Amino acid sequence: QVQLVETGGGSVQAGGSLRLSCGISGYIVRKYCMAWFHQSPGKEREGIAFIDIDGGSKLYADSVKGRFTISQDNDKSTLYLQMNSLKFEDTGLYYCAASSTCYDGPWYRDSVYQYWGQGTQVTVFS
Repeated sequence: QVQLVETGGGSVQAGGSLRLSCGISGYIVRKYCMAWFHQSPGKEREGIAFIDIDGGSKLYADSVKGRFTISQDNDKSTLYLQMNSLKFEDTGLYYCAASSTCYDGPWYRDSVYQYWGQGTQVTVFS
């Protein structure tokens, strides 16, 4: 089993920055692709950033492109999401997710991912 734990959420003024971390642990047999998802209040969870198994490919939702950056450390034990130029609409819960079946569907669809963290709250105020 793979365990994911997000940290780094909090409250920040619009225009500010936060960095989220996702600690990855457990018995890892296969390599995983990873993603960050965002869930605004009253809305469905949506994929916003993706990194493939070898870290060579990164994809972003249009809503965060140019503002957010997904990365991993060298041993792939931690996933990061650097969030800059935060907007009010970035408020919500952020989840990291892992998949061993990365190409069974669009990367931004939550059904592709088998493992999820508990989520961390980000609140952007004006």
